[in-house]
Amino acid sequence: MEEFRRSYSRLCKDSGAEPQEVVLKQLRDLQEGHLKRKLDLATQSLSVDTCGALGKLLQNDVLFSAVILSDCMMSEEGSKLLIQGLCSNTVVRYLDLKGNNLRAEGAEALGKLLRQNKAIQSLILEWNNLGMWEESFSLFCEGLGANTTLQQLDLRNNQINHKGAEELAMALKNNSTLLDLDLRWNNIGLLGGRAIVNCLSNNRTLRKLELAGNNIPGDVLKAIEQAMDHNLDRQMSLQENHIRTYVLSKEVQNLKEEKSKQFLNLMDTIDKQREEISRNCRTSAVRVGQLQEALNERHSIINSLKAKLQMTEAALALAEQKVQDLSELLTTAQQEQINLSQRQSKELKLEQQEAADRESKLLKELAASNERNMLLRNQVDELERKSKMQQERLFLTKQELTTVTAELKLRLTQAEERLEMEKRRFKQSLEDSESLRLKEVEQKNRHMEESERCLRERIQKLEMIRSSLEEEVSQVKKAVLAERGQAEEEMMKAKTQVRLEMQQQMTHLEEKIRLMSQARDEAQEYCLQQKQTVTESQAKNNQMSLQMEMLRRQLEELQQELRNKEQEKVAEVNKVRVELQEQIGHLEAERTAQEGLKEKIATLERQIKVMSSSHREALLDRESENASIREKLRLKNMEINRLREEEAQRASFLQNAILAYVQGSPLGTPNLTTNKS
Repeated sequence: MEEFRRSYSRLCKDSGAEPQEVVLKQLRDLQEGHLKRKLDLATQSLSVDTCGALGKLLQNDVLFSAVILSDCMMSEEGSKLLIQGLCSNTVVRYLDLKGNNLRAEGAEALGKLLRQNKAIQSLILEWNNLGMWEESFSLFCEGLGANTTLQQLDLRNNQINHKGAEELAMALKNNSTLLDLDLRWNNIGLLGGRAIVNCLSNNRTLRKLELAGNNIPGDVLKAIEQAMDHNLDRQMSLQENHIRTYVLSKEVQNLKEEKSKQFLNLMDTIDKQREEISRNCRTSAVRVGQLQEALNERHSIINSLKAKLQMTEAALALAEQKVQDLSELLTTAQQEQINLSQRQSKELKLEQQEAADRESKLLKELAASNERNMLLRNQVDELERKSKMQQERLFLTKQELTTVTAELKLRLTQAEERLEMEKRRFKQSLEDSESLRLKEVEQKNRHMEESERCLRERIQKLEMIRSSLEEEVSQVKKAVLAERGQAEEEMMKAKTQVRLEMQQQMTHLEEKIRLMSQARDEAQEYCLQQKQTVTESQAKNNQMSLQMEMLRRQLEELQQELRNKEQEKVAEVNKVRVELQEQIGHLEAERTAQEGLKEKIATLERQIKVMSSSHREALLDRESENASIREKLRLKNMEINRLREEEAQRASFLQNAILAYVQGSPLGTPNLTTNKS
């Protein structure tokens, strides 16, 4: 502030004039009062030099936002210099030039100020004479039409006539920022009022227009008030639209940010999926190698099982040869028995006498032989039970093989279902399938190991059974040899008893031969079944190899599908961008459509207001007419009642007169007498 005062005094001295003490005092008061944003020189008479100095200082001033120069008695030249200085100012928002008798040059300077200045928002020009010179006032109006910052303009008592009002109307058509205009106490008249009404259809920002004391008819003032109300409503709707557009723009920005975040997240997930796919491919390749190694191990195990089966087949062939040898021995024994029977038949005749003596001894020996036969029968039953147990074990092995095949089939179906589920799940499918495959491989390895162990145990058991059978056969041979010795020893003693025993033994031996033949057939069948199981295991191995190839193909297909999906995701991201741009375009179109709709709504509301006002006036007129008609009806009813009463009185008077006339006439008596008769 001190700098401003010094520069003011310096400029005044440069121009050859003394600085005004009133201005210096006011500046000192402003400095002491710390009112640094307001230059108030109201009611202080300012000279031309002071006005010129203030104009030069205010050109580049950044201290004052309000300049009050009301009633300063400035001359035309001084006001012109001051206003020219304010043309380049960018800080002053409020300018008060009330009561300074501004005329033609002042109006022209003000028009230039309004055209060039981009900061003043409120301009007070009350009690001046701007409207007396039409050309200068037209320049002022042109500046007002070109201005883009002024919001309040006070032109009270400026002697503006209807032509000046027309110029103002033209300026208001072009102006889009003025909110308040005060034109009270001028000479606008009817023509000027109509011009202002016509311009308000193009001006949509003016909210307040004061026109009192201008000799304007009431209907024109009502139209202006309606236009102001309409502008207020429109500005409220525009503010709401601005708020909505701001909110929508924020929402669109948020959507864009969310979409960008989603896109980045998608790219991150795609990169992660690629890394996981590469890892899964590596692990799958390692696991495929492990599976191949496991298959090779299984092939080696199957080859070892084949060798064992060949060994068992060789052992079975040896057992069959032994059985054949036993059958040959049995045939030789039968022939020997036949020969013995022939010899015995020849010797029976000689020994019949000795038989009677030996019957007692033979009975005892028969009991012993019966006991031995019972023991042999028990042994045969045990052999039959053992054969049945072997058959049952073979049946159980068959069932276990069938269950193993069923389990393998079920596991294969489960693996296929899991592969299908893996295709749908993307991320977790590969890990789950690999874990399942590892578990299945481990289970299959365990199951194969258990089956191999069981087969080994069964082979050992079969070998033990075979050895036990061989021992039993040797024991049977020994028993047969012993029995043969005993029979030969006893043949000499009791031929009859030997015949019976030999017959019984023959029957038992035939049964044993039959059982042995059945066991041989069953062993052959078991060998065939083992061969079939070997072929089935080979077929299963082939199927497993085919399944491995199918799994490899499926992995390749999954990789291709993942690549296709990555391409599809990129295409979807591009589509989302295009859709967002389209949505933004649609939102902008909807915004323009909403503005048009709001304008239509405003026009409809005006029409509705006009219609409602006219309807109210019509209703009031009709109510007044109805009231007048009711009063007329009431009066007519009163007149009708009065006429009825008068007619009733007249009728009564006539009746009385007629009766009196009839009674007073001479003809009335005979009539009465006749009536009485």
